[in-house]
Amino acid sequence: MGFVQDSVDDVRQVARGWRWGRRSQVPRSAEPFVPPQAQTVFPSEWSRRKPAMAAREVAQKVGLEPLFRSQVRTRVEGLDILERTQGPVIFVANHASHLDTPLILLSLPDAWRRRTAVAAAADYFFDTWWRAVGSALVFNTFPIERHGGTMSATPGEVLADGWSLVIFPEGTRSQDGWVGRFRMGAAFLACEHDVPVIPVAHRGTFAAMPRGQGWPSPGRRQLTIRFGEPIRPEPGESPRTFAPKVRSAIAALLDEDSTTWWDARRRAALDATPDPGGPDVAPWRRVWAQSASPPTSAVPRISAWRRR
Repeated sequence: MGFVQDSVDDVRQVARGWRWGRRSQVPRSAEPFVPPQAQTVFPSEWSRRKPAMAAREVAQKVGLEPLFRSQVRTRVEGLDILERTQGPVIFVANHASHLDTPLILLSLPDAWRRRTAVAAAADYFFDTWWRAVGSALVFNTFPIERHGGTMSATPGEVLADGWSLVIFPEGTRSQDGWVGRFRMGAAFLACEHDVPVIPVAHRGTFAAMPRGQGWPSPGRRQLTIRFGEPIRPEPGESPRTFAPKVRSAIAALLDEDSTTWWDARRRAALDATPDPGGPDVAPWRRVWAQSASPPTSAVPRISAWRRR
């Protein structure tokens, strides 16, 4: 037994010192610094030219919209605001699901949808050529670097060409369906290029297809989306002060969508709008609260007046 145990110990000692695979003999702390290779971002200018626009119109109307409508039900409010608004604008929305982008695009009037581009994460939607081509062609996306780097087209250039933008200032989908911290990108663009922001609030996408789920839940879940009044930064206003205004506008729209216009306006006047970030409770309770779809019928908008 002693001989066997000694042999096993010898084998283990050799295994610990053996160069398995191509493991370097130099400790990582002693290796020279090598700067990371610059990421090549997929070019997307072609997706905003006439041939791609024509192909996208067919893809959205013939393929995407019938498929989307077959999986979910939608209720859209606030489109009258777009009738008295001139583009380009920046649509700023909360982000809870991969359903958010088709919900926004397919809710827009055709004239707006055809001239709207979507800012998408370069490290997710443009990491492979087939995903990049598909998202750019169907959704008119262009890549933005969430962690710094070189971009093929900046959002300012897209705005300068007369295109409206869809931006999710949270930067990623919510883990629990509640609104996360806003980054300054959308507010910076609005202040830098003097472009109005149209807040967009939607509910139900997390319940229909939460993060980690590859297809909408069965049963045609209800989705709601609401467009708010344009917000324009004051002359000389900084993005740091303008970004909270946009978040507050989205919070008011979410409150209105879940209650009534009158109740939401009254709470906004009292600075008592519920925090869209949700309550400070256990994670499972936060997810559970957002797992219920909005009601299939709209809340009566004049119920407060009928009580008089």
